[in-house]
Amino acid sequence: MTSQAVASLQAEVNRLRHELQTLKVDSHSTIAGDTMFVGQYLVERLVQLGVTKMFGVPGDFNLGFLDFVEDHPKIDWVGDCNELNAAYAADGYARVNEGKIGVVTTTFGVGELSAMNGIAGAFSEHIPVLHLVGVPSTSQQKAKPMLHHTLGDGRYDAYLKASQQFTIAQAVLNSKETAAAEIDRILTECVVMARPVYLMLPTDVAYERIPAKRLQTPLSIEPPANDPEVEEFVLDEIVKLVEEAQNDVIILVDACAIRHGVKQEVEELYRRTGFPVYSAPMGKTAVSESYERYGGIYVGSVSNPAIKEKVEAAKLILSVGGLKSDFNTGNFTYHIPTQRTIELHSDHTRVQFAGFPGIGMKRLLPKLTARLQPFKEDAVQIEVPKFQLPVPQEDNDIISHTWLWPRVGEFFKSKDIIVAETGTSSFGVLDIPLPPESIFVSQILWGSIGWTVGATLGASFGALDRGLGRTILFIGDGSIQLTVQELSVMLRWGLKPIIFVLNNNGYTIERYLHGMTRKYNDISNWRWTKLLETFGGEEGKSCKSYTVRTKQELSNLLDDPTFAKAEVIQLVELIMPQTDAPRALKAQAELSGKTNRYVAEI
Repeated sequence: MTSQAVASLQAEVNRLRHELQTLKVDSHSTIAGDTMFVGQYLVERLVQLGVTKMFGVPGDFNLGFLDFVEDHPKIDWVGDCNELNAAYAADGYARVNEGKIGVVTTTFGVGELSAMNGIAGAFSEHIPVLHLVGVPSTSQQKAKPMLHHTLGDGRYDAYLKASQQFTIAQAVLNSKETAAAEIDRILTECVVMARPVYLMLPTDVAYERIPAKRLQTPLSIEPPANDPEVEEFVLDEIVKLVEEAQNDVIILVDACAIRHGVKQEVEELYRRTGFPVYSAPMGKTAVSESYERYGGIYVGSVSNPAIKEKVEAAKLILSVGGLKSDFNTGNFTYHIPTQRTIELHSDHTRVQFAGFPGIGMKRLLPKLTARLQPFKEDAVQIEVPKFQLPVPQEDNDIISHTWLWPRVGEFFKSKDIIVAETGTSSFGVLDIPLPPESIFVSQILWGSIGWTVGATLGASFGALDRGLGRTILFIGDGSIQLTVQELSVMLRWGLKPIIFVLNNNGYTIERYLHGMTRKYNDISNWRWTKLLETFGGEEGKSCKSYTVRTKQELSNLLDDPTFAKAEVIQLVELIMPQTDAPRALKAQAELSGKTNRYVAEI
């Protein structure tokens, strides 16, 4: 770094310190005042949106802003081990706190680039996350000195350009005159579009004073209204198709029903019409899995045969919030022709081959329910397969996947949050019914291994916000090695998740995709039951660790009332066969392997 850059940075730090000392900022009593700092305005808006936790890593370009966060009584700075984990945590927090956003704060360049994988995953899976980046002052950005964290070539906008690929909207707060309006715009788009947004906050602008009055007007986060005439036409067309189908109609619910806040409207639809209802993998727990007319998970050719038959034989499918990715559709093996499909999305509707932009499901669903309710008497006559998976009787004591998932299914309780890592865990959980009001959390589309550790941190905080139950993580020994540091953050905050580590000596999902015996799918075997102590826990007091090798040992642990209460963070190492996998994973891997064509044709 040049002497000029050092002097410029030091001058900026000294200015901010002087500002704080002379003004003695009271960050949380500003709405009643005439003016406030831009940084305070941003924090207040986040609090108004219900945000109670901010994830991230401190860096010199965001430190001044973080004072506003730490001084506010209604929002906590969590502090993560790295920016990638922080982005994962913000993602998990937003998923559990349905309708709220997650926030990750990083520093310029090195910090924000580290978080970008997590932001891209949130974009892919429709998760509202604010990526807030503390950046050099406006004067430094104009002068373009060779500051640390830059590329050394004066391109101070390089990271902004990168973020445009993975966020729905971006804002650069380079003027106090437009700062409040830009903050409001970016937060509104984050909520309404259910996608990540990117906000650059220069060190000097964070401490510019602006009028506080705007905070008295809440943000408008309702989706735009549908065109009445087009909406009425769409409703008429749907009703005609239902009549033609002679009530042989099923409802298929997917991820965006959760992401865009229509779970309640969907429940009204399926309960008041009586049509059978199923979910795609990414829509698991969008529908109560204890509902008597819920048939289970449809994943194309990977589905349970009884579910596959019922869904694909229906004369009409009402698809709500669909995301037709490979792992969500059994490698694109949906056998549902377009002429038998109605698709409801957040910003458009499709009726067979016709598209209707701007007709969103949030406002359409209540009217559709009212129009379809008269069909209930006949609809309830349609048979629905019972969604269940009993614990099998096996003639050995090995913890197999066939036995494990229905057995832990008996352990789950209402309002539990079940977090499943990409791979054996996410495929294993799909086939078991989860209790009422439980929440399934997994990253089926983006599939970044290790994501669930950070997501569990965020989900645990989200559970506290909503008064939910236990947070339970299932993760493989390979995946947890990527992001394991966040266990220390859980311990520091006194969080109490139950963490099941499936120890099967490596990357099992990769083995099934290709290279069953290849060394690149092997990993180092850690001392798993020492992890919590290593990260600051006191075994037997602030944490507990277990190793189970047999069905009986695991059953005894699951039946232990103290273990089930989850009064401290707990880690359970499950010793499992290296080449065993859930039914659905084997089927998906076979399909993916054919598509990828790993073996060259000779």
